[in-house]
Amino acid sequence: MKIEEFDYNLPRSLIAQYPSARRGESRLMVLNRSQGVIEHRHFVDLLDYLRSGDLLVMNNSRVLPARLIGNKETGGKVEILLVPTWNGAKGQWEGLVKNVGKVENKIRIRLGQETYVDLMEVKGGRGKIVFPKGKQVEDLLWEIGHIPLPPYIKRGDEPLDWERYQTVIAEKDGSIAAPTAGLHFTQSMLQILNEKGIKIATITLHIGTGTFTPVKSKTIEEHRMEKEWVEITEEVVKEIEKTKGQGGRVIAVGTTTTRALESFADQEGRVKSGKGNAGLFIYPPYRFKVIDGLITNFHLPKSTLIMLVSAFAGKDFVLRAYQEAVKKKYRFYSYGDAMLIL
Repeated sequence: MKIEEFDYNLPRSLIAQYPSARRGESRLMVLNRSQGVIEHRHFVDLLDYLRSGDLLVMNNSRVLPARLIGNKETGGKVEILLVPTWNGAKGQWEGLVKNVGKVENKIRIRLGQETYVDLMEVKGGRGKIVFPKGKQVEDLLWEIGHIPLPPYIKRGDEPLDWERYQTVIAEKDGSIAAPTAGLHFTQSMLQILNEKGIKIATITLHIGTGTFTPVKSKTIEEHRMEKEWVEITEEVVKEIEKTKGQGGRVIAVGTTTTRALESFADQEGRVKSGKGNAGLFIYPPYRFKVIDGLITNFHLPKSTLIMLVSAFAGKDFVLRAYQEAVKKKYRFYSYGDAMLIL
């Protein structure tokens, strides 16, 4: 399949630069796959489409303040987006580097007033970062780092982003981008869902470059996803089995949750518990083994994320929905509106 098949036109004015005034006040487009029908609702109306016995699976990864801004010893500005390697061994850090050419050995970068790091082996805009000993890197990031907002948000991070670019269930540090479908949920909404018999389960997928790396190959089949760290507990596996056994639906909150579940499932749809790296690239045609529904945001043209959504709902249906979303001025991307696909 050609990458151009997943393209659409989007006015820049529809790319959300800030979140909604209050969490959960976004719009919701509902796609009915069997009928090919599109409805326009609000996110609070999600309750109208869920029923007792359904299971929502969410990603509990927390976004690290992984964007570092510093200066070379010569005075030039440097920007680094850390890419943690969560394979069980802490302290492995790479970074996407701006304003630094090729570096064979190392250069020193000053971050803040008193923190220095060594930047090594930079090639093709990517290098290794060595932090000073004596302090946990994660603790240091919370002191001097910035929230890594996506490049289509044309501003620096602000105090509100430290709250609103995290989900209310975020608890495990490790992502460099938010699992954005989960940003719409409030604690009160989760409580109401629980009271209505709709279960919530959490898995972990630490979002790295695999999720947002552009497809550069001419055909999408040639693209290779960079692996990302996943953890699924035995408790979640049992909840999924119980839900399906009782006729309930498993609804993934986000494309990252979807990839995690599908990566850890066998051909019969049985999810296994465990930890590991997952690099599953989902595009049409793909037979989904676990999920029955998907809550997601609107995604970039030609991205692996719109390809995943197209695999679930059908490419033509998804592109028609996107055209309607543009016409009705939905807000797009990370801080934008939501979509429910059933």
